[in-house]
Amino acid sequence: MKKILCHTSNCEHNLKNTCFAGVISIGETAKCMSKIKRDGGVLAQAFADVEASEELDKLSDTEAIVGCDANCIYNHDRVCSCEEIIVDDKLLSTKCKTRIVSKSKN
Repeated sequence: MKKILCHTSNCEHNLKNTCFAGVISIGETAKCMSKIKRDGGVLAQAFADVEASEELDKLSDTEAIVGCDANCIYNHDRVCSCEEIIVDDKLLSTKCKTRIVSKSKN
């Protein structure tokens, strides 16, 4: 996996829409199990994004590993094989938006 684009509004791993966790876990329903809420919430997220250096973009090229239990065409032996995924907030949870349901269960 090359990159995790993260559009969550309150996660410790998210900085300028990039996940820096390095390793994340996606559950059976495509829910991001690795999300850690920031102390200070959404406001702290906004401040962290503003304060982040422009040099941060160089670090966003680091490889990431995504463990995945979802029924998805990119799930190969419980590891995501997609080059780039998008993680976004839903009403009650944070989910992988790149998931494409596989016709046959893994």
